[in-house]
Amino acid sequence: MNKSFNADLVRADFPLLDQEVNGHPLVYLDNAATTQKPRAVIQALEHYYQMDNSNVHRGAHAVADRATRAFEAARASVAKFINAARVEEVIWTRGTTESINLVAQTFGRMVLQENDVILVPVSEHHANIVPWQMVAQAQGAKIIPIPLTEGCDIDLVAFDDLLSRHRVKIVAVNQVSNALGTINPVADITAKAKAAGAAVLIDGAQGVAHSLVDVQALGADFYVFSGHKLCGPTGIGVLWGKKELLDAMPPYQGGGEMIETVSFDGTTYNQVPFKFEAGTPNIAGAIGLAAAVEYLEAVGLEAAVVHEKELMRYLLDSLSGLANVQRIGSPQQSVGIFSFLVPGTHPSDIGMLLDQQGIAIRTGHHCTQPLMQYLNVPGTARASLSFYNNKSDIDAFVQALDKACGLLV
Repeated sequence: MNKSFNADLVRADFPLLDQEVNGHPLVYLDNAATTQKPRAVIQALEHYYQMDNSNVHRGAHAVADRATRAFEAARASVAKFINAARVEEVIWTRGTTESINLVAQTFGRMVLQENDVILVPVSEHHANIVPWQMVAQAQGAKIIPIPLTEGCDIDLVAFDDLLSRHRVKIVAVNQVSNALGTINPVADITAKAKAAGAAVLIDGAQGVAHSLVDVQALGADFYVFSGHKLCGPTGIGVLWGKKELLDAMPPYQGGGEMIETVSFDGTTYNQVPFKFEAGTPNIAGAIGLAAAVEYLEAVGLEAAVVHEKELMRYLLDSLSGLANVQRIGSPQQSVGIFSFLVPGTHPSDIGMLLDQQGIAIRTGHHCTQPLMQYLNVPGTARASLSFYNNKSDIDAFVQALDKACGLLV
């Protein structure tokens, strides 16, 4: 295993993992849904509420000043983490979903006209489909799905064909599939889309937790992600966008903070990022997300990614002896997400039997119903890894799954 990364030492930083479920030590393999929080994040939230709880950008007192400085320092930390060119390119949102809705309802309405096309791969999360459907309906545009190869990679030949045959204005693509773990070649996809005159949004909800992200190197126009999949709090997310686009986009919501002047004769809007942050923001969430980013930097995200890849190889090797387990999707490159079926059983039955043995996985369509329809399956069971998992977790999962198969098949 990776000698530069001590999984057991890191694991001790996550208090939730030290418990029993149904009489068994908890094995948490639902990380694609949400990751656990290290003590550093929990303590940052506690410190804000105990010592610095105040609104930001408004108060004329010491506590408000401390809160504002911590809030804006958090923005700077996240901007550095993803290598944004400017701090003001980082917009706070409630998560990936709100970030995509913001872009769809501002940039989308600004650029889409009747019969324009939005390209979205079949494998996308509902959050990267439904907002585009809504704006397409409003603007008279249309969404065309990009098909997949047999291995569930994006079909780049088909993608090239769609770009050549349609007036494509927007391409929206995930960096990593939450349902299958597929790593998409988003830099190449972006380059192809930009050459055809389309803007690109990358859903980084899974990607940012499994790789080092450099938004400038990716070349896209927008990159979005959620804090809770990055060991941060729920209810906080990030929209990164190129400043020239953010400057041109209209506000998403109206209220306090996003204004410069207000009168009944008219309103002028604040500059970015504040133009898109109406009302009291999730101050604690932003501070907690910065604590998560700083924790990951201290742990060494690059080493953590290597550890996770080694765990995934160990998982696949360990499962090779279970004849009843069918992996869904065999992408050329993937992260630590294993989506599977046991023929003749329902995924929810597998999930229930694993839970009885202390194993936490996810079952269902994973908010990817079009993908499940494309694959002609009702849903899957999904085990997803994070850097705080270890070989013992894999061994317990494989043993429990073997037992579940014996009961059901």
